[in-house]
Amino acid sequence: MIAKRKRFFTAQRAAEQMSKPLTKTQIRNKIYTYLKNMGGYKHNQLKGKSYEEIQKLFDKTYKQVNSFVPMASDDMEKGSEKKAGGSRKKTLAKKRAGEKQSEKSSKRQKIEDDAEKEELKAYLDIIPRDDVAVSVESLATKYPIVDWKTRVLSEDKMYYEIIKANRSTKSYKIFTEMLNDFDRQDVLDLYRLVKERFETASLEGYDRLLWGDLITVFEPSKDDEVWKAQQDYTLISWRLFDSCGIHVLLMDTGIAIHMLVEKTYPLTQEMLSRMLSGKLEVDNKSEMTFELLRFTRSQIEK
Repeated sequence: MIAKRKRFFTAQRAAEQMSKPLTKTQIRNKIYTYLKNMGGYKHNQLKGKSYEEIQKLFDKTYKQVNSFVPMASDDMEKGSEKKAGGSRKKTLAKKRAGEKQSEKSSKRQKIEDDAEKEELKAYLDIIPRDDVAVSVESLATKYPIVDWKTRVLSEDKMYYEIIKANRSTKSYKIFTEMLNDFDRQDVLDLYRLVKERFETASLEGYDRLLWGDLITVFEPSKDDEVWKAQQDYTLISWRLFDSCGIHVLLMDTGIAIHMLVEKTYPLTQEMLSRMLSGKLEVDNKSEMTFELLRFTRSQIEK
């Protein structure tokens, strides 16, 4: 099984080098930036949300920003100036002073954030995928995953068929390959479907391999062999799929460990150090990239 999986990963990594940056990720990053700058949202409030939820927040914020109309008319302003007199001037002076102080604080915070990001870039390896066009579903036409099937053509030719609500299908050799296309909701939908089937039937062979990947992501246990044997693994690569918020450790044995970016897993201090020294592979820099690097470094410093 390990030899088969190693061949799958070799093919998958070759395919990754041939594919373009995900337009879906670029869309999400632009919306994130707008919501943070114009809507005051924090990264923790946005991560893990589906494209539909993000789009609704964007539409609401955009409408609020562009429909703002000052309440005071010219006549009201003139009357207010006469009544308020010097009091208004004092208020304006205080307001300007507060704005200047706030501006100084914002600039200082930005300098500190930029300095930290420059430091974190030392743990980053940007590997753009720019050879093959990627078809991305628009927010308005995205269909959820409703079923999955395992196809076994021969001993060396097996794949998963993912079926969506509009009955469209796409095939993947391994779970890691799916992460190029999936967002967080897709991963959650697949986890729910596989878990429901596992509760009513015994999963075997290739099905059990998929269940093992998903249970490592959502139900990690320090007693699982994948965590207990990690000191025997040699880390080949550490990669982030920010469209779904999952990062993956690929080992020399062919084992892949998939993890949610915001969740703590039973990784040893040695493995965490290997991850940072080996660098995080990404298609492009995003806020999620730096959040993951901060989180990983904080676990080492505990």
